[in-house]
Amino acid sequence: MLLAFSLFSFGWLSHQAYTPRKEIKEPSILDGIKKTKILNVVLLNAPSTYYIGSDGARGFEYDLLSSYAKHLGAELNITKANTIKDAIKLSKQEHIHITSASLAKTKEREEAFNFGPSYFEVQEQVICNRGMLGSGKFPRNIEDLAGLKIVVGEKTSYSERIRVLQADGYDINATLDSGFSTEELLEQVASRKIDCTVADSNIYAINQRYFPKIALAFVISEREQLAWVLKDGSKELEADMYSWFNSYNQSGKLTRLKDHYYSYLLFFNYYNTKTFYKRIDSRLPKYKDLFVKYANKYNIPWRLLAAQSYQESHWNPKAKSFTGVRGLMMLTRRTAEMLGVKNRLDPDQSIHGGARHLNQMLKHAPKDVEGDDRLKFALAAYNIGMGHINDARKLAKKMGLNQNVWNDLKKVLPLLSQKSYYRTLKHGYARGSEPVKYVDSIYDFRDILENIDNGSTKD
Repeated sequence: MLLAFSLFSFGWLSHQAYTPRKEIKEPSILDGIKKTKILNVVLLNAPSTYYIGSDGARGFEYDLLSSYAKHLGAELNITKANTIKDAIKLSKQEHIHITSASLAKTKEREEAFNFGPSYFEVQEQVICNRGMLGSGKFPRNIEDLAGLKIVVGEKTSYSERIRVLQADGYDINATLDSGFSTEELLEQVASRKIDCTVADSNIYAINQRYFPKIALAFVISEREQLAWVLKDGSKELEADMYSWFNSYNQSGKLTRLKDHYYSYLLFFNYYNTKTFYKRIDSRLPKYKDLFVKYANKYNIPWRLLAAQSYQESHWNPKAKSFTGVRGLMMLTRRTAEMLGVKNRLDPDQSIHGGARHLNQMLKHAPKDVEGDDRLKFALAAYNIGMGHINDARKLAKKMGLNQNVWNDLKKVLPLLSQKSYYRTLKHGYARGSEPVKYVDSIYDFRDILENIDNGSTKD
């Protein structure tokens, strides 16, 4: 019996010793983010990605990352990078989850980094000083770059491109500099410290407003995809990101975000922008205090009110149109009487009246219109009347579009000038393309004002 018990005990203990234990799964990076409720990101400090505006943090990639962080139930913890080289260096820190720096998926980078989903398509462009146009030195192709002073950022896709072209035998005397961001190099082009640089199409599109002396020479790349860099071992995070991004894109939110930051750039005009910069110095100081005073009274961003006034009158207090509207805010006689404005040519009365009128449009905007869209609806109504805006909303709904989103409404507004559409609407015909250009131009001017206040130069 003792022998039997000993054998049983030995067998039982042996079984326990060799029974496979349940494998304990290590928490994933995604699990860690959800547990701590913190998403650690590197963001390039630039107009196309992330910057601090008058109303807080802004930027296309910042807004996109904020939406993803909200999906995760996490707060953004931002580490700021000043150049792409800095961003790549910071991305290697242990706690960083995502790096967002307008990074193109080049072959060289895809071998070195783990990219997430593509969110923007760009092309690399050679950007030169506009003053070279009259000298015969403005380049039209790669061969024309010979003899020009060219600087591009080190560790960028542009430096990869330059090296490839040089290896192909092109005579390009380009300096690779890690000390300047792409935006700073564009500023050097504008001030003629260098002849040319290379920039992605989205970066050029935004910065041509701030540096009107730069001009597109030619394109030197095929279309490339921008994407975030993810930390190694982010398999679960990557899968979750692709799933979220697919839903975000299909919902139309990505299109609206692109529209918010880039649609008005289609209306850039070098000569108009150059004139605007001059008048910021010569005319705006006379009326800035009034814009601030009445914008604060009606809780409107003062730069937006000032930009609207410039769009209306170019800050000319005696401005008058062929339809009889007058003054800095171009009020009609009837509107002026309704607002209590006795002298439309008086800057104080005109700005006060315009701010009050815009505030009325904000109050009358549909309650389901939210955020920045509400301001855009109000500005459009200031231009053509809330009746036409309501007509456009009804038409948008009928067409299966979102009647409460500016990006969809602006697609419908131009249809108000077509008989097949306006004959069925309560308020009839309207020049619907006008408020679209009106709103886009105002936001363009507003962004220039904000950029100047944030320290960028206008040359």
